[in-house]
Amino acid sequence: MKNIKLIVQYDGSRYKGWQRLGDSDMTVQRKLEDVLSKMTGEKVEIFGSGRTDAGVHALMQVANFKTNSELSTNEILDYCYRYLPDDIVVKKVKKVDDRFHSRYSVKRKRYLYRILNHPYHDPFTRKYITHVPESLNIKAMEKAANHLVGEHDFSSFTTAKSKKKSRVRKIYDIDINQEHKIVEIMISGSGFLHNMVRIIVGTLIEVGLGKMNTEEVLDILNKKDRRLAGPTAPARGLFLYDVEY
Repeated sequence: MKNIKLIVQYDGSRYKGWQRLGDSDMTVQRKLEDVLSKMTGEKVEIFGSGRTDAGVHALMQVANFKTNSELSTNEILDYCYRYLPDDIVVKKVKKVDDRFHSRYSVKRKRYLYRILNHPYHDPFTRKYITHVPESLNIKAMEKAANHLVGEHDFSSFTTAKSKKKSRVRKIYDIDINQEHKIVEIMISGSGFLHNMVRIIVGTLIEVGLGKMNTEEVLDILNKKDRRLAGPTAPARGLFLYDVEY
């Protein structure tokens, strides 16, 4: 049995996220599994590096599946391109070691969040960027973000319901860059809790708008209470940017 690794890009606008759902076929995982199952004549189960939420995009999602099919990697690539919807593209296919697992082998992930900081939204990019009309204080956002770098309990920055699983994660860096009216926030970490990136961004936006001061962010982190952090930023501005193994 071969272990096949895929590099996938997708526009998450019309999907209910990555993870397969029992009551809907509108997930990225389900679309991939349906195509791969037809291709191989087997019931294929595919594993992703992470479960992006409804409306979230991926510039680089990594997935793997196991198959007895004798199809070459090029044949798999061509088949996926032909039969997947236009908003999902498999960019690379590679045969990997049997021990490789797209989720459990991850060492680092990067997420990119894009903000249009301008009085008027752009009708052509509105599905891929969050519009914030009021001016943002980038230096204050950078100062607040520094409090979140390192290994912490991120209970204040997740909507995860289970209290049995650890909420400790390590953030390697948070870079905030502004070019003209586009603000990009790149967050790199060992792993992320449910909605963690979007809540971090929502909190940083509050700081940028002057609705929260930079030191409050450290207090919010230490109190481990989701109610104290900022709102969950919209999904449309978030991209799974890179996955390292």
